[in-house]
Amino acid sequence: MAQTTPKRKIKDSVFTNLFQDKKYLLRLYKALHPEDSGVTEDDIKDVTIKHILVDADYNDLGFSVGDRLVILVESQSSWMLNIIIRALMYLIQTYHDYFKRTRQNLYGSKKVNMPKPEMYVIFTGEKPENPPDVISLSRDFFAGEKMAIDAEVRVLYQEDESNIIGEYIIFCKVYNEQRKKYGQTKEAVLETIRICKDRNVLKEYLESREKEVVDIMMTLFDDEQVLEAYAKDIEDNTAHREARRTAERMIKDGELTLEKIASYVPSLSMDELKQLEAEIMQMA
Repeated sequence: MAQTTPKRKIKDSVFTNLFQDKKYLLRLYKALHPEDSGVTEDDIKDVTIKHILVDADYNDLGFSVGDRLVILVESQSSWMLNIIIRALMYLIQTYHDYFKRTRQNLYGSKKVNMPKPEMYVIFTGEKPENPPDVISLSRDFFAGEKMAIDAEVRVLYQEDESNIIGEYIIFCKVYNEQRKKYGQTKEAVLETIRICKDRNVLKEYLESREKEVVDIMMTLFDDEQVLEAYAKDIEDNTAHREARRTAERMIKDGELTLEKIASYVPSLSMDELKQLEAEIMQMA
């Protein structure tokens, strides 16, 4: 029977929940552009895509300020260059929505107006050795070859408690440490919140939305367990199919007894081997 991917609804992560609040989004923008000190919350327009590519959780954020279009992607805790592709696809979808929203004609002769793109990834894991400040499509996927399109993504690593990006990275690292200590439990979540509040890391946000943050993180635990069980089920079924194919070849060769075949493929019971042998004989 064909495997069916478990249906998952789009949910907030702490990342998207935090920056849905323009107060924190403004702090994020000023961390990226400290020179732009006159910007206010009213200058920021949220263009986060609610449904992109797949029906799955997302940790992506888009917003515009004046003539800037900022795409922010939160990476997983392990290093991955594929984040460039994700950011690029997110940017393209954002532009598609922008031209539709502003009613600009891409097929007309008049040049369209478009905001200048900036793409970032917030990396929340351990820094790789000699980490790049910028990753790019041409350099990292095509050995620097000149091509029709390129995309550059700036990577943010800093654990700096003086700005909200650094605070978020610290929050993630504290969370990872507590999960290693307590497992996927509510205790790990509560300890993460307690430690971060004591360190003045996202303190205001965590104090005002503690129950909401706990609910988000516990839901993500549940999702991880579902996906792990699903992956294990696929792995077990794949191994079982391979064992049946191996046993089938041995039975057709006719050189080994079922007892001997069972010693080579211990994952199949003797009853399964007898049934397989009967099926082969019926087809002969």
